[in-house]
Amino acid sequence: MSKKGKALIGVLVVLLASLVVWAVRTVPTPPADPGKPQTVMKYDGNTIKEEKDGKVIWELSAEQIDMDTQTQDAVLTNIQGTFYKEDGKTVGLKAPHATYEHKSRNIKMDGGVDMKTSDGATLTSKEMTWEAAKSMLAATGDVKMDRESDHMKASGDRIESTDAFEKIKIIGKAHIEKGN
Repeated sequence: MSKKGKALIGVLVVLLASLVVWAVRTVPTPPADPGKPQTVMKYDGNTIKEEKDGKVIWELSAEQIDMDTQTQDAVLTNIQGTFYKEDGKTVGLKAPHATYEHKSRNIKMDGGVDMKTSDGATLTSKEMTWEAAKSMLAATGDVKMDRESDHMKASGDRIESTDAFEKIKIIGKAHIEKGN
């Protein structure tokens, strides 16, 4: 075979390989489940809450709630929430964004969270998560807490509590100041 013939075959092989690569890379990915169209309902100025044994555990009001009607997962914008303790104390929260996962009943707030308890403790963090299975609020990311009742200031990478931040667990770069 001549050099021109070999060169022509080489060019054709390269073009064919390029065509196969292009075809594989440009195939669109099908939707996750084409049989179930995703439907999102939008609510303006609405509230969601969780109850246990007839008592409200928490409630979140939002400027806007986008809820997937199939999974019942939700995205909340500009939220204000309250978590209720059995002894009557409350934890109030504000955040610009949150997600609620219906299956686990977990809530993740982000974008900067401000918290205040009914007994005067305050806390700020980048994120806060409600872990329903543990009944635990966990603040993460540059967490700062100030509790006036016992003149305590705390900070760390993560602060966890299961009792409205009366008892806390500080994880990572923990710092506590107590007294006047």
